Formats: sequence, C-alpha cells, structure tokens
Amino acid sequence: MKALAFNGSPNKKGNTYHALKMVTDELEKEGIETEILHVGNKAIRGCLACGQCAKKQNEQCIQTDDPVNEWIQLMKDADGILVGSPVHYSAIAGTMKSFLDRAFYVSGVNGSMMRHKVGASVVAVRRSGGLPTFNQLNNFICYSEMLMPTSNYWNVIHGTKPGEAVQDLEGAQIMRTLGKNMAWLMKLVENGKGVIAPPEKEDKVWMHFVR
Repeated sequence: MKALAFNGSPNKKGNTYHALKMVTDELEKEGIETEILHVGNKAIRGCLACGQCAKKQNEQCIQTDDPVNEWIQLMKDADGILVGSPVHYSAIAGTMKSFLDRAFYVSGVNGSMMRHKVGASVVAVRRSGGLPTFNQLNNFICYSEMLMPTSNYWNVIHGTKPGEAVQDLEGAQIMRTLGKNMAWLMKLVENGKGVIAPPEKEDKVWMHFVR
C-alpha cells in the first residue's frame, strides 16, 4: 500500500511539512510506503471551468504546463491521500487550492477516481484560522466519497518559524494519532477487498434552484 502526502506550503520543510511527516512516519511504521510531494512552490493556475476534462474523459486537465496531471495519476494509484496546507487569511494557501480544485474535479468527472480511498487533511497555523482551513480541505475529501480517519482533536498544529510545530506537543500527538488511525483504516480497506462488497455507486444528481 502507498499513501501520498501533498505539502501546500511555499516552504519545502516548514511546519506543514513537519505535520505531514509526523503522520507519514506512523504510516511507515505500519509498512505503508509514503511520499511527500511539494505543491506550494509550483506555479499552478486555477481551474478554467472549460469542461474539457469531463468532455474528453482522459483523466487529464487541459492545462499541461504544471505537474497537476502527473499528480492526478499518482493519486489514482495511491491507497491513501494526505493534503496539508498552511493558513493564508483563514483559508487554504492559493496554490494548494488551485491544485485541489483541478485534481479533484478531474477525478470526479472521470469516474470518481478518489472514491473509497482513505483521505485526511492537516493544517499548520501560527495562531488562528486553523479550523476554517481544516474544514475547507475536508470538503474535497467528503465530496469525493473518500474514507476519512480521525484523530483525538482537529488536525491542526501550531508554529511560526519552520520546525516550531514539533514543539506543539498536543499537535504532535494529534498527528501521530491520525497516522495510526489512517494506517489502521487503510489496512481495513485493503483486507476487505473481495470480502465485503462496496456500496453501489449512484450517478450524480445535478440540480439548481432557479425556477
């Protein structure tokens, strides 16, 4: 099994990285391969709302000058996905938001590629805005019918300078607990394949409220 972790911070080894690493360390202890990919330092445009990914059904975004399509395929092949972001104005960092919008939309309109994968989110913050950002990240996981492990608190860790997050003892415990629970859930899913049939996928119902 393999889990991918996406670091949405502009800093390669800032506090978002350390939060992700605490989780992936626990996954590694359970024999799960992990890889941390750096999103936050890339030039990634937002979704163009062109609809070509849905029309072509090729599992690709029409924008090809960044790593998003490569990451989508890595996500498709992974068993678990971690998304992490720092807090920018009480929200997901801009580059990370652009990546998530495109990757999860392509996934959704090309057969729900993330469905029933194990997914979790983590947030690094100096002071406040952690919970709104955590909730925003979870929206992608929930909408995609992913399976979400939990921890013993909300998955937010505190620190200002890179590396200070490791001094947040409660935050570090939250990340360790998340990693242990994520590993356990991934193993449950893996061992349930061919034993317990997954629920049948329903076609998405689309409607609006303008009459």
